[in-house]
Amino acid sequence: MSGERLKRLAAPRVWYIPRKTHKWAVKPSPGPHPQDRSIPLIYIIRDYLRYADTSREARMIISAGKVFVDGRVVRDYKFPVGLMDVISIPETDDYFRVIMLPQGYVGLIRIPKEASTWKLVRIENKTTVKGGKIQLNLHDGRNILLDQNMYKTGDVLKIEVPSQRILDVFEFKEGNVAMIIGGNHFGKYGIIERYEITRSPLPNVVYLRPYGGSEGEIFMTIKPYVFVVGREKPEITISGETIPRVEQGW
Repeated sequence: MSGERLKRLAAPRVWYIPRKTHKWAVKPSPGPHPQDRSIPLIYIIRDYLRYADTSREARMIISAGKVFVDGRVVRDYKFPVGLMDVISIPETDDYFRVIMLPQGYVGLIRIPKEASTWKLVRIENKTTVKGGKIQLNLHDGRNILLDQNMYKTGDVLKIEVPSQRILDVFEFKEGNVAMIIGGNHFGKYGIIERYEITRSPLPNVVYLRPYGGSEGEIFMTIKPYVFVVGREKPEITISGETIPRVEQGW
C-alpha cells in the first residue's frame, strides 16, 4: 500500500469493513505485522467491537489510553494489530485475541482475563549477535535474546506480555496442532501429519488433517502458512464468540 492515502476498495481483503460507504480507508502505520494479517486499531474499536459510532469517537477512545495491545497502552488509531495480538479494554472488562477466520478475515475471539497476560509468537529466524547470544526474531516484530540456541525456526513460543518471559514452547513437528494463516485453508486448524522438504526454491510442504473431530481429507499447505498453536490441543481459545460475525454481511 504505497502512497499517503488508501482507497477502501483497494484495502486488504482481510479487513472486514464496508467497501462502498466511503471512498477512503485508514492507512495503517508502519508496524510489526504484514498487511494480510493485521488491521488498523480504529476498525477494531469502531467496526468490530462497536464501541464507537464514528471515527472521531473511536479516535478519542484510543487516544484516551483505554485500549491495550499486548499489555501496553496504544494511542495510535492507525496501529496495525495482527495475528495473536491480545487486545484488552479493562474499563469494560473485555479481552480478545486476534486470529484468522475461515471466512478469510482478520478476526477476534473473546478470551478470559487470565489469558490476556500471554500470547503465542512464531520464530521466523535466528541471528547470532555480539557476545555470542542468540536473537530470536518473532512474527510480531519483537526480538528475544538468549544465552543458548534452544529453539528452531518455525517453533512457537508462549510468552508473557509485556515482559516477554518465555513460558512454554510448541515445536513445529508431527502431531502438534496448527492454525493455517494463509492460502486456500486460511483460518483452519489441523494436526501436522507430515513435513516434506522440497529440493527446489519452492517452500517446503506440510500435510495436515482437520482438527476438532471434523471429518475431512488430509490437506496440504506450505510451511510459512503453518502456525503451531498447541500439542494435543490448541493452547489458545478457538471456540466461542468470534468477531466480526461474518455471516451477517454488510
